[in-house]
Amino acid sequence: MRQVFFDYLGITLGSLLTALGLTIFLVPNKIAAGGVSGLATVIFYLTHIPVGIMMLAINIPLFIAGVKILGRSFGARTIYGIITLSVFTDILQPVVPVLTKDLLLATIYGGILGGLGLGLVFRAKGTTGGTDMVAMLINHFTGLSTGQGLLLADGFVVMLAGIFFNIEVALYAALTIFINSKTIDLVQEGFSLTRATFIISSKPDKIREGIISNLDRGVTILEGYGGYTGEEKDVLFCIISRSEVTKLKRMVYEIDPGAFVIIADVHEVLGEGFKQIG
Repeated sequence: MRQVFFDYLGITLGSLLTALGLTIFLVPNKIAAGGVSGLATVIFYLTHIPVGIMMLAINIPLFIAGVKILGRSFGARTIYGIITLSVFTDILQPVVPVLTKDLLLATIYGGILGGLGLGLVFRAKGTTGGTDMVAMLINHFTGLSTGQGLLLADGFVVMLAGIFFNIEVALYAALTIFINSKTIDLVQEGFSLTRATFIISSKPDKIREGIISNLDRGVTILEGYGGYTGEEKDVLFCIISRSEVTKLKRMVYEIDPGAFVIIADVHEVLGEGFKQIG
């Protein structure tokens, strides 16, 4: 029950941030950044129907169609997300200030704020409706992947923005979609504070001992062999923090200047020495 409460709190906060992105930056600058909110923005400037009401009017039939065709996979959290985003958008629009008329600034900050909000909603296992439902329906009827469906739906809205506003605004809308998606990924996956390292060396035992004693990190030894030479070699695999990268590279170089080292970003590490599972 406690987790359900925090999930709905996350959906509420996320919907609020998304609505702020729309009302402060995107809608006042005619940036129709894809999705139902983008379509509602275009319709708002053509008919003066409030964006929140229009989003609700579009989302409810999509939700009903989704439930009938795809089953009851959307659930109460989707309905809650749809309603809260629509309500927040229309409540905030008359009272919040428009911070900039610069299209680039509006694109960047609107995309970031909207991405933060949607990222929180998705982390709370919710959704605000929109093109994810459209994408699923497109996938059902055409066989296109969900990603292709999203691209098709968002591209259609951006095209409408280009037709009814101008091409420049449509280009900014496309940039907003990109910023929005990257911010959503960042919220869901987090900043990359850890690194995965693979080390291939002729002195694996000394490097292993150095990592354990100097960095206080565990090491996994993988059995491998050279594809060209056929020579068997141990591959050391280790997860370290970002601040330990320089220390590791210096230590490996001192032990074996000819070692082959790969260092890659890791989005999330669960287990001993890092974030706890659960």
